Amino acid sequence: MLAILTVIAPIFALMAFGFLAVRFRLFPAEGIRGLIAFVNNFATPCLLFHSLLTSDFSSAFNIAIIGPFYFGALTCFVVGIVIALKGFGNTPGVAVSVGFSGMFTNTVLVGLPITQRAYGPEALPVVLSIIGLHGAILLTIGMVTIEVMRRDGRSLAATLVVAARRVASNPLIWGIAAGLIGYFSGLPLIEPADAFFSLMSQAVVPVALFGIGGALNEFKLSESWHQALVASLIKLILHPAIAYVLMVLVLRVPIETARYGILLAAMPAGINVYVFATYYNRGVNVAANAILIATIASAVTISFWLYVLSI
Repeated sequence: MLAILTVIAPIFALMAFGFLAVRFRLFPAEGIRGLIAFVNNFATPCLLFHSLLTSDFSSAFNIAIIGPFYFGALTCFVVGIVIALKGFGNTPGVAVSVGFSGMFTNTVLVGLPITQRAYGPEALPVVLSIIGLHGAILLTIGMVTIEVMRRDGRSLAATLVVAARRVASNPLIWGIAAGLIGYFSGLPLIEPADAFFSLMSQAVVPVALFGIGGALNEFKLSESWHQALVASLIKLILHPAIAYVLMVLVLRVPIETARYGILLAAMPAGINVYVFATYYNRGVNVAANAILIATIASAVTISFWLYVLSI
């Protein structure tokens, strides 16, 4: 238990630091968007590039970890939609937004710092292989699904074009692509360049945690909190449970490797669930509440999964 506390205490302390700094106006609220943009658009792409360029590619892209992670995410998506439709009587568009809140993981701002803190730099290649695919796969699936299900949806072809543009404009994809090109071409990284990418990579953890903590000030509980709670439980419990069963019990992946993907699956909903909801104007309150509830509750559920994974 002390080992678990040692892992999560600094992480959530940094998040609380960001939250309190913005709440008491010691840090400007408008600056939080800039911090998160820095992490997503600059620091993390550099981390992706540097990690792929200097790691063992064959060990990074492990389909026995990536496959169960995304199968679990898609299962949570379907479960969330069904519960939103049948249990809460939502319209199809809102139901997809609720399902998306139970599917999309905060891989960068919370997942990356915690897995790195728990298991060290050796976890990075596997974790970054999931992060690199995350937005491209799940945003495309979410966009296609909501366009098909809502009554005022656009054509499938138009949706795929929009999804492709969003994926192609994602700096995380640029970092992955550059890293793969550099890896397979045998690109040498001379010392000044290596130092630059190392420094940028080191900025991810503190800036991301401070930023997500500050961002929590934007989200308030509303009357839709019960739906957000269900989506949060799906994300925090069902997703990692599916990943655990498939990786460890079915595919027999060694726990020392499987735990990277399982712990990442146990992370709370990412800010993109709010971006997704506002883009379609469906389930915005649920998405905002899911981020707030899941992030706070994850202090307990992540501790549970760290215990299960025998940190």
